[in-house]
Amino acid sequence: MPPTHNSSKDELDSAEAEVRPVRGRPRSEDSHEAVLGAVLDILDKEGYGALTIEGVARHAGVGKQTIYRWWKSKPELVLEAYANHSASKLPMPDKGDVTADLESFFCGACKRLNDISGPTMRGLMADAVYDPEFLEILRDVLIAKRRDALMQVLARGVARGQLRADADLVVMTDTLLGAVWYRLLVQHAKLDSRFAKQLVNDCLNGYAPRGR
Repeated sequence: MPPTHNSSKDELDSAEAEVRPVRGRPRSEDSHEAVLGAVLDILDKEGYGALTIEGVARHAGVGKQTIYRWWKSKPELVLEAYANHSASKLPMPDKGDVTADLESFFCGACKRLNDISGPTMRGLMADAVYDPEFLEILRDVLIAKRRDALMQVLARGVARGQLRADADLVVMTDTLLGAVWYRLLVQHAKLDSRFAKQLVNDCLNGYAPRGR
């Protein structure tokens, strides 16, 4: 007589196997990081203009639909990869002196903009000109963090008496960052440490405490 097949036990074992926790990282998390890594690799080797969703998918070993499930466009995908990559490099110097802090901040910024960051940022800004929704994302995800970091440095300068108490930190931030953006976009002159230090010192001269 053939052995009796216990279907109820088999079904229970199968159900337990389906809900049993999987060791290691979720596949979706691995895929997400693979995509962001692929974006940075392509930016580094080929530049912003050569990057396509198809190329990223192929490089990351995922399907295009996987990418479109998380990002609706190339600019949003590149922005997240770039923002994650640069977040750890955002300088927050505190040397006890506002001039030294700002020089460190802007020398670091100029150095990064001379690698893949510069072409990438020009590409993102070009897309943002024609896409107001993406411009809002760009401001919230990337630009606002840099403005906040810079304003913290300036606020410390006011608190230490190194800047006038009535200094308009918003205008100072626009002045400093605006000069960097202008050179980045127009490319008429170098973005280097010499420029960074001159920019900082010329701007601070206008906001030094009266009597100095």
